Amino acid sequence: MSEPKLIDPRRLYHTEEFQKQDQDTPALQQNMQPVPDCGEETYVGSSQLENRRVLITGGDSGIGRAAAIAYAREGADIALHFFPGEEADAEEVANYIKEAGCKAALLPYDLRDEAAPKEMVEKAVAELGGLDTLVLNAGQQISSQSIVDLPMEQVKDTFAVNIIAMFAIVKEAVPHIPAGGAIVTTTSVQATNPSDHLLDYASTKAAIANFTIGLAKQLAPKGIRVNGVAPGPIWTPLQLDGGQPTDAIPEFGQDSLLERAGQPAELADVYVFLASNKASYVTAQIYGVTGGEAINP
Repeated sequence: MSEPKLIDPRRLYHTEEFQKQDQDTPALQQNMQPVPDCGEETYVGSSQLENRRVLITGGDSGIGRAAAIAYAREGADIALHFFPGEEADAEEVANYIKEAGCKAALLPYDLRDEAAPKEMVEKAVAELGGLDTLVLNAGQQISSQSIVDLPMEQVKDTFAVNIIAMFAIVKEAVPHIPAGGAIVTTTSVQATNPSDHLLDYASTKAAIANFTIGLAKQLAPKGIRVNGVAPGPIWTPLQLDGGQPTDAIPEFGQDSLLERAGQPAELADVYVFLASNKASYVTAQIYGVTGGEAINP
């Protein structure tokens, strides 16, 4: 009898301290050390999302990039939103999508711009010939040690990017999404266990979790499922342009139960499942991919 192919989850990917590093905004994945694993070399599709038409926000790097690569390899055409200035990462993802035989439409938009959601949805529908799936992943995270020093402009921007734009994109997209379509949001373990230096970010993630469940109730009568993913400490560019105190980067994620940070590739299957027909009886749920930290209050 052959032996099972078991892999110790504590020994996967990068298990040592990270190099101390930071980047100016916008941070690029290709400049990180080590470069995050988004499944570029490992994700193998099985036609779970064949002919789907998907808009992914924040799709140039990190978790959004992993979702985009996986969705394309599952057969989906992708409208890929990214923050202007992140073209180098976005074009890499577009190449992976095209190599999978799918369409890639690049959408450079600043989600603080109130006109962006409507234009993005219109372009996605025009480029892809319709829209049936949303992955709402874009986010701003900037560490601030004291509320006294927390700029209110930062608070406004974080809410604009992380949750207000989410409302606006869904508002524009829902008239296009047929029964059987799906919406997947990205919340965070921060929603239920906030770090003291991420007050504004954590607050938006709690709002996203609540929004996800409420929206699921509203859209269930239309046959549209809505679920969220709550990542834990995942190695992405979000951490390097102010998302964490610079001194905290070397030990990032190592206090998790699995003793390491997660990689974006480790979330891809969850995003695929929640969008796919396999999740036909799954809605109003938040799935944790946290390395062991609880996501329940």
